Amino acid sequence: MTTPAQGASRVAPATFAGMALFSAEDVARTTSTTAAVDALEAALLGGLDPERDAPRSRVTTATGELLIMPSTLGDLSGVKLLSSTPGNTDLPLIQGAYVLFEGPGQRPAAIVDGIALTNLRTPAVSALAVRHLAPAPSGPERLTVFGTGAQARGHVLALLETRAVAEVTLVGRTPDALESLADEVRAAGVTVSTCRLDVAAAAVEQADLICCCTASPTPLFDGSLVKDGAVVVAMGSHFPDEREVDDALVRRASVVVESRASTLREAGDVVIPLASGALREDELVTLHDVVTGRARLDAPGPRLFKGTGMPWEDLVVASAIYRAATARGA
Repeated sequence: MTTPAQGASRVAPATFAGMALFSAEDVARTTSTTAAVDALEAALLGGLDPERDAPRSRVTTATGELLIMPSTLGDLSGVKLLSSTPGNTDLPLIQGAYVLFEGPGQRPAAIVDGIALTNLRTPAVSALAVRHLAPAPSGPERLTVFGTGAQARGHVLALLETRAVAEVTLVGRTPDALESLADEVRAAGVTVSTCRLDVAAAAVEQADLICCCTASPTPLFDGSLVKDGAVVVAMGSHFPDEREVDDALVRRASVVVESRASTLREAGDVVIPLASGALREDELVTLHDVVTGRARLDAPGPRLFKGTGMPWEDLVVASAIYRAATARGA
């Protein structure tokens, strides 16, 4: 499958005060999901420790919140600034930008569209987890995705690019949104079906890969239905009192997280089972340890990856975008 980064013409990004400006179109043209996955993996193998990453902070504004996500790695540093405005109707709920600095002098190097960056790095983190958690496919894989928004779309396309997916089931509450996304996915040449949330049991039972990309505050399906060996990615919940997966899944699964610290602050999919006794903190495994080979997942049952989004991931992918453009002479 040809990715936007492979198939589009090469046009240099605009500049401002010596900084390259990367629009959403520039991000799509410059960096594929596979390139982003490889960059994230290389950073972890190169010694990056997510446990040392700065926490995401929130500032209340008159109409919503500002989210501030700084990180540093070697001679690179950066910060993502997002606004969250629940009352928006004509504008997106989430808007923002990423500012990248480079070198010992911390020169401002680039500004990247914050939403395009998020829509690339989040599926890339999930695809990295799937790369290391899923067994080598013995044949075409079945993917079930809950949600119809930007992250659902991004996760479908990312796994079509990086896995041997032949069948996709989309699960959601809005028929028009489901069919719109289904039409886009069918264009990639795979079999696509849709179903409502209340009749999704079969889609869960048959799936090799499941992605939860919703704003649901409560579990989306019965975790006892997930087959052994399947990988579940839960990335929609970012609050300690909300979750997309239930205790039944957590009890059966090997649970892998971005970092223990960020998970215990923000991830209801883990925090709630810890409180109920369905999970012990010492059972948590970090993605860093899985990627570097420090941890092996030998237990039977499903594998659950819980992601909330971390600043280091934005820095690594923003750097990959910038360096790819620089290497092309943009």
